[in-house]
Amino acid sequence: MRHGVSGRKLNMSTSHRVAMFRNMVTSLLSQERIYTTVPRAKEMRRWAEWMITLGKNGDLHSRRRALAIIREKKVVYKVFDELAERYRDRRGGYTRIVKVGFRRGDASPMCMLELVSEGASRAPKKAKKPRKTDAPAKAE
Repeated sequence: MRHGVSGRKLNMSTSHRVAMFRNMVTSLLSQERIYTTVPRAKEMRRWAEWMITLGKNGDLHSRRRALAIIREKKVVYKVFDELAERYRDRRGGYTRIVKVGFRRGDASPMCMLELVSEGASRAPKKAKKPRKTDAPAKAE
């Protein structure tokens, strides 16, 4: 029984899965956008949000915990300096999953996992054109 056990196995061993997620979270945080399969992206989102939350904490213990997961020091600096400042007022939901179609080889559902930019969510909507409800009658 899986009492209290969360997460997907993704048909790989634990060490392979953890190594894959460490590589993927490093790539996502450095490039801010990656393409992957939908189940992997849904699991990846947990790791990425955890790392950004550590960056927002900003203390030494959080930095060491992030260094244990993220494979490049410059990415850790980016998380603690740039991303923590960008998401300072946001309480969660730092990533977005956008489905982009199916992979050609095996028809796997693919998606784009990206970091949410603050400016995109607050962009003004296009103004609607006024509707012509009652056209004035032509005078003859």
